[in-house]
Amino acid sequence: MNEPIQIADNRRTRRSHRVAPISVAILLPILLAAGCKKEETPAPEITVQAEHPELGAISDHIIADAILAPLAQAAIVPKISSPVKEFYVQRGAKVKEGELLAVLENADLVGAAQDNKGSYEAAQAAFTTATKAQVPEDSQKAELDYAQAKANLDLNTSIVNSRKQLFAEGAIPGRDLDTALAALVQAQAAYDAAAKHLESMKNVSHEAALKSAQGQLTSAEGKYKSAAAQVNFSEIRSPINGVVTDRPLYAGETPAAGAPLITVMDTSSLLAKAHIAQSLAQQMKIGDAATILVPGVKDPVDAKVTLISPALDPGSTTLEIWLKVDNKNAALKVGTPVKISIIGRTVEQALKVPVSSILTAQDGTKSVMVVGTDGAAHKKSVELGIQDGGDVQITKGLTTADTVITSGSYGLDEGARVKVGKADDDDARPAADAGGGKD
Repeated sequence: MNEPIQIADNRRTRRSHRVAPISVAILLPILLAAGCKKEETPAPEITVQAEHPELGAISDHIIADAILAPLAQAAIVPKISSPVKEFYVQRGAKVKEGELLAVLENADLVGAAQDNKGSYEAAQAAFTTATKAQVPEDSQKAELDYAQAKANLDLNTSIVNSRKQLFAEGAIPGRDLDTALAALVQAQAAYDAAAKHLESMKNVSHEAALKSAQGQLTSAEGKYKSAAAQVNFSEIRSPINGVVTDRPLYAGETPAAGAPLITVMDTSSLLAKAHIAQSLAQQMKIGDAATILVPGVKDPVDAKVTLISPALDPGSTTLEIWLKVDNKNAALKVGTPVKISIIGRTVEQALKVPVSSILTAQDGTKSVMVVGTDGAAHKKSVELGIQDGGDVQITKGLTTADTVITSGSYGLDEGARVKVGKADDDDARPAADAGGGKD
């Protein structure tokens, strides 16, 4: 009886051995998962730089490209065609107004000038003779002739009157009266001629004689001055103070018609000439302070606005402006391309933030990221005003109490956890803050 019971126990034992491995295989992953379950990792903090907006003055700067030009320039073109006899200056020489720079061949011109000078001096002598001797003598003679004719007329008139009385008394024959009357007619004719001559001398001849003498003198003077001018044209003189910047020929060569023989520039001051939009020019006035950035010169150079064109350029619809800059040390060179910066309108109490804090959306709207009291980043829309270098004016959207993220705001999500610190704090953050680890 005991044998069947033992057999049944052996079967149960073998069956339990087959079931056990299956149960363990099912439960083992569950137990391992339960034992290795991680705790939830908190969101990492992003290190940013931030500061409060500040109140202060801010000025608008008008930036434009310009070219340096001389204060004055003279490209001297000879008025006559003749070979160069001699140069008195070289390129780079400093010259003064009126200084002789070169002389052209002028022997023929000097001879012509001397000839005309002689004619002029002769005309001067003739004019002096006419005005101080000849014309006065003619006038005096005419007056004497008139006086003599008048006296003769008066005498003959008296004789005729006397003889008429005598003839009436029968004291003289009629023949004597007729003779006296004939003499009176001749005396009257001589008197009338002398009177007309005197009147003509006073009213016409005297003036005409003076004009004739004056005309001859003027003509001779004009010819002499013309010849002297030709000599002067052969002497090339500087019309301005400055520096000789170009002298392309040598002595003996003949300059081409219309080509400059010598170029002189006044570079004691230079003009930075630029074209800007009309809307920007309206913010400027003569005398405004400005600076010029010159390639190769470390510091900006001070300048002032000296000209604002009263009319628009028809091609570009811009206004030309000139900035004057001192160049007594000759450090700046004509023709150098430069950048100019002109101070425009100024706001004394402006709310300012760094330009790096401004975010621009695709639609052009502006915003900044601020650090909230919850330690998270939040976006605020703003409106901008004047930009001055690294700062920009905020006209709407912020107060001095806001903490504006100035670095690290690009790509920052709304509500992201942030902490204010230095830019290199991110590198010192533990790896566990950036990701998970193994248990």
